[in-house]
Amino acid sequence: MNLSSFAKICQRYKYLCCILLASLLLSGCIQYDVGVNFDNSNSGELVQHIKLAEKLTSFSGETVYEWLNSIDRRAQKLEGKTQRLSKEEIIVRIPFSSGQELQTKFNKFFNPNGNQKPETTEEEIPDIATNLLLDQQNFLLIEKNHLIFDLDLRSLALISSQGNVLANAGSIIDLDFSLKTPFGAQNIQQTENAIQPEKQKNQLVWKLNPGELNHIEVVFWLPNLLGIGTLLIILLVAGGIYLRYSYLPDPRLQLASQTTATEAQ
Repeated sequence: MNLSSFAKICQRYKYLCCILLASLLLSGCIQYDVGVNFDNSNSGELVQHIKLAEKLTSFSGETVYEWLNSIDRRAQKLEGKTQRLSKEEIIVRIPFSSGQELQTKFNKFFNPNGNQKPETTEEEIPDIATNLLLDQQNFLLIEKNHLIFDLDLRSLALISSQGNVLANAGSIIDLDFSLKTPFGAQNIQQTENAIQPEKQKNQLVWKLNPGELNHIEVVFWLPNLLGIGTLLIILLVAGGIYLRYSYLPDPRLQLASQTTATEAQ
């Protein structure tokens, strides 16, 4: 094999070589936290906190910074805002006003190409399949939410031609998913891919496993401000009617008495 042939092979498998080298030299290079915060059924925020190790940016700076810039562009398309804490750290906030809007924005952010698979080469990062579903049931004053989140991270595993794992992606990427609600949430452990969360007051935090299928299923309740507001209006109107006819004189009687007095004169 001559030098030119070796160079072509290295170029063809550039991505794989970079990952292998990173797995040997780097540890905990990417910290990616995804959080869904609900205030009520009509208000919430999708928050992402991404922090890269300096040794990773020095290893592949241009590629990493372009990736962060692409996250910024995707957030702006979804009416979100980004805060650059440093070159290596970014916080993304995307608001939503309903469960349906959360589902739409979440899936658009993590699947910008939709169901269409972009043309890829062997040098590009493999696709990561993700899907979030939110089923809601309205009970006037409160709302029941059933959230299902599936994340396929098997493409992050480094597999040899014999099917053996060459490196542990978990040592390179630290992935978390959190859910924060006013009344807390109940995790549902139904499948073998389900992850057991860590409870922190009104928040559940799942540690995602790179190289595996990750399944999250949870049920939580939210106050329905629209229903509560409607009920308050009804109570105010009913209270006003009650006070009017219970404690104040009837204007019809006052008018009748005035008419009688006028006729008597």
